[in-house]
Amino acid sequence: MTYDALIVGGGPAGLSAALSLGLARKRVLVCDAGPPRNAAAVHLHNFVTRDGIAPSDFRRIGREQLAAYPTVEVRDARVGAITGSRGAFAAEVGGDSVTARRILLATGMIDGTLPIEGFTELWGRAIFQCPYCHGWEVRDRAWGFLASADHAEMLTHFALLARGWTRDLTVFTGGAVEVDEASQATLAKAGVRLETARVARLLSERGALSAVELEGGARVKCEALFAHPPQRQVDVVRALGVALDEHGLIAIDPMRRETSIPGIFAAGDSTTRMQGAIFGAAGGTHAAAMLNAELTAELATSGQL
Repeated sequence: MTYDALIVGGGPAGLSAALSLGLARKRVLVCDAGPPRNAAAVHLHNFVTRDGIAPSDFRRIGREQLAAYPTVEVRDARVGAITGSRGAFAAEVGGDSVTARRILLATGMIDGTLPIEGFTELWGRAIFQCPYCHGWEVRDRAWGFLASADHAEMLTHFALLARGWTRDLTVFTGGAVEVDEASQATLAKAGVRLETARVARLLSERGALSAVELEGGARVKCEALFAHPPQRQVDVVRALGVALDEHGLIAIDPMRRETSIPGIFAAGDSTTRMQGAIFGAAGGTHAAAMLNAELTAELATSGQL
């Protein structure tokens, strides 16, 4: 049997894409394996009708709803090598080999870590990326923003945005980011403190972040730290050789959602710096609609429908 679409990844993007393709009566295989990117998160926010839900419950409900569509199959299996071309792709799925007319990558990204003592242990519990996703629970508390050279252009923007959740905000540059005088003045006017010394370690009490210790021993109270550690694509994406943009994200046609390889589409966190469940779900629906329109036209004009 040949699937109309193989969806690699079963998070918000993959589940939403599968739902759209199921509604369109396409035969779909969704493959999901390994821990989800938001495995450390307790709640999922900023998703209408699902605000505050546990990520595991979100996935469970998504799979339960897909079960209503007999042409959609979900497997807890890892996708290995993908070969072939548009209309005739072959993929290793678990210990099997499957064929599919189209591929939709909904793989998310792999978050790296930072060489700071305490960072790994607090990731997802007191260290976050997105205030829309995690800011509500820690509103009006002491916040920190760990700026990095890779996201230097975001420093002032993020700091001013974060002020909507807290009046107690410190930006830590660690000497890695130069902040010009105009930006320093803007931050000071907004009541944002700037610390330029290197961060030595993160201190915690009973598993909760309490302070950031700087080189030299000074400690800054901090109960929630926002950071954007390095990210990388999963192995299957890297092996495919699809084009990536300057940020290491999958380059896609903004309307068609197709990658540099014809017949391979992509959606979700692997394609954008606007990363979040609702953005992933929207991207998955968009990609599925484009994939379905192209594939349906092809099948209809070739007499296969």
